[in-house]
Amino acid sequence: MSVTPPDALLFIAPGCPHCPTVMQGLGELVKQALIGKLTIVNVAAHPEQAAEYGVRAAPWLRLGPFTLTGSHSPAELRQWTEWASGEEGAVHYVEHLLKEGGYKQASKFIAEDTSRLKSLLNIVSNPAANIEVRLGVSALLEAYTNAPELKNLLPQLAELTHHADHRVRADACHLLGLTGSAAARGYVAACLNDSEEEVREIAQDALEELETAQLIQ
Repeated sequence: MSVTPPDALLFIAPGCPHCPTVMQGLGELVKQALIGKLTIVNVAAHPEQAAEYGVRAAPWLRLGPFTLTGSHSPAELRQWTEWASGEEGAVHYVEHLLKEGGYKQASKFIAEDTSRLKSLLNIVSNPAANIEVRLGVSALLEAYTNAPELKNLLPQLAELTHHADHRVRADACHLLGLTGSAAARGYVAACLNDSEEEVREIAQDALEELETAQLIQ
């Protein structure tokens, strides 16, 4: 199945030291048909367009669904281009934003397409992930407490309660408790017999969360 290459919108500024490198890198990707269309806007000539997109510094790049700022090497641009055309790209982009302290951007990115929530479970299931990223992902998922978007992840979260790492099992129990789904109760209750005390405690809290949600409903 052929994949439609992403389009790119680049804002540059006079005297910008990194803009030529980014322009050249994107130009090569257009030649290779890895980018469908490249639009370049000079912020000095079109400040109204820069304002429309909230551009505050150059280079500023919209590549498919991603917004990237600052300098990026040709290799990095190629990688982001490949990610822009696949599902796994959402994980890398959220991880990138959270490492840069861009929680609000990550939240907006998820809100634009809540099906991206599922991809965040790749980070939840990785105990070796950066702690700031893991905490950020938890917050992104918690924002959908008792919402259909989180309930839809119940099968995947249930599977994570059997993960080899107790931290993942604990996080899965916590998130199951936030689904507000009666169907989550059995999976959480099973964790009351977990070998790790932390998991058992979080499972108990999650059961209480589920009971409260059921009373409200």
